[in-house]
Amino acid sequence: MKKTLPLFLIISFILTACNEANVTAIATAAASATQSAGKTPTAEPVVEAASMFEVPAEALKGLEITVWTPWYGIESDLFNSFVNDFNMENEWGIQVHLQDKVNFANLYESVTASLPTEARPDLVIALPEHAQGWYADGVVTDLTDYVDDPKYGIDSGDIPFVFWNQDLAGGTRAAFPAQRNAQFLLWNETWAGKLGFDSAPHLVEDFREQTCGAQKSMLSDEFAENDSLGGWLVNTEAITAYAWLLAFGGGVLEEGNYRFLAPKNIESFKYLRELSESGCAWQSASADPITAFANREALFITANLHDLPFVTRAFAGANNTDTWQVIPFPGPAGNNGVLTVFGSSYVIFDSTEQEQLAAWLFVRWLLDNEQDARWVETTHLFPLRTSTLDLLGDYEKTHPQWAQAVDLLPEGMIQPQLASWRTVKVMLGDGFTHMYRVNVSSGQVAAILAQMESLARDLSK
Repeated sequence: MKKTLPLFLIISFILTACNEANVTAIATAAASATQSAGKTPTAEPVVEAASMFEVPAEALKGLEITVWTPWYGIESDLFNSFVNDFNMENEWGIQVHLQDKVNFANLYESVTASLPTEARPDLVIALPEHAQGWYADGVVTDLTDYVDDPKYGIDSGDIPFVFWNQDLAGGTRAAFPAQRNAQFLLWNETWAGKLGFDSAPHLVEDFREQTCGAQKSMLSDEFAENDSLGGWLVNTEAITAYAWLLAFGGGVLEEGNYRFLAPKNIESFKYLRELSESGCAWQSASADPITAFANREALFITANLHDLPFVTRAFAGANNTDTWQVIPFPGPAGNNGVLTVFGSSYVIFDSTEQEQLAAWLFVRWLLDNEQDARWVETTHLFPLRTSTLDLLGDYEKTHPQWAQAVDLLPEGMIQPQLASWRTVKVMLGDGFTHMYRVNVSSGQVAAILAQMESLARDLSK
C-alpha cells in the first residue's frame, strides 16, 4: 500500500524550498551589485605627520638622558615614579636618569657650575628666571620648534596664557611650564557675614572696611590679649609685595628697566602702611597665619595653593565650620583684582639633536593629561593643561577653594621675564619686610621705594 506524507510536512518542505530560493536570489543579487561597483573599498591608511627634526626613530633607541630636579619628599617620589613609568613605556626605549638637588638654590648653583663641563644635565626643572639667565648665556635650547613640530609638538592653546607667557625670552621659548602656583588672599566668609559684610572685598576701600571691622570686633570683647588682632595678618614675602604693586596698577618694570619709585607703587605701599598704622593689619613673629585664620584671629591671610590642604585641616582641628574663600588682591576702582602666578619650568640644554629631542619627548609625556592630573592630586597645584580639568571633576568637588583659584586664573599675572629677577625679588622681599619691621611711617614709603629702585638697577647690571 502506498504511503502518503502528512500534510504539514508537505507544507514545510514547500516553505523551506521557497526560502532557500529567496536567499539564493538575494545573495546572487548582492554579489552582482558588488561586482558592478568594483572591489570592496578599504580604509585609507593614516599618514603620520612628518617631523621637522631629521632624527630617525632608530637614533632614539636606548638613548640615555640626565634630568636634575629641585625636589625632595612627595614631589620627588612622584617624579621618580614618572621616570620609572616613562622608562618602561616609551616607544623609543629612551632611558631617563634622575638626580635630585633638594632645592632650587642648590640646583641653580649645581647646574651653573656644570655648564662648562660634559657633566651638565640634558634637562632640569628650574625657576623661569634661572632659565632666562642660562638662555642669555647661550646654552639653552629654544623650544619653539619642538612645540610647533607637526609630529612631536603640543597644543599650546590648551595651556593658559599666564602659564605659557612666563618662559618667553623675547621671541623665543627659553623653557616650558613644569609647575604653576599662585599667591592670593584667603577670606573668612562666615565671620565676615557676622561682622555685617555680605561679599568679598573687590576694591581696596572694601578691604580696608572689612579689615578694620574685624579689628574693632576684637576691641569689643572681654579679652584684652586679642585687641591687636582681627584684620589682615601681614605677609612680607616678595611675591606678596609684588602682588600688591600690581593690584594698584603699578609694578617693578617700566620700558624694560626696574622702576619702583612710581606713583601707583607709592599709593600701594602707603595704603598698606596706613592699614597697619590704624591697627587693621597686624603682625606677630610667633603667629602661624593658618592657625590664626582657623581661630578667627585674622579675617584675611595670604596663602598659595600648597597651603590649602593645611588650612582645611586647621579648620577641622579647631572645630571651625566657617566657610572661607580664595580671593585676589584687591585694587582701587578701575583695576581688577590680582593673583601672582609662579612656579618651575622645564629647561633643555644644548647637546645633540637626538638628546634634545629625547628630552623634549619626556617633557611632552609629562604634559599628558594623565600625568598632569596626578601632579594636581599630589601637589595641589594648577593643572598645566585646561583639558586636564576633565579628569579632575572629583578633585574639584572635594577641594572647592582650589577650584576657586582655578577660576581666578584670568586675573593671574606673571613675574618679570628677566634673569636679574632672581636677586631683585630677594631685595624686594627684604625691603618690604624692613618697611614693617622698623615701623616705617606711610610718609616714608617713597624713600623706601627709591632705595629699592637704586638697588634693583645695581643688581641687574
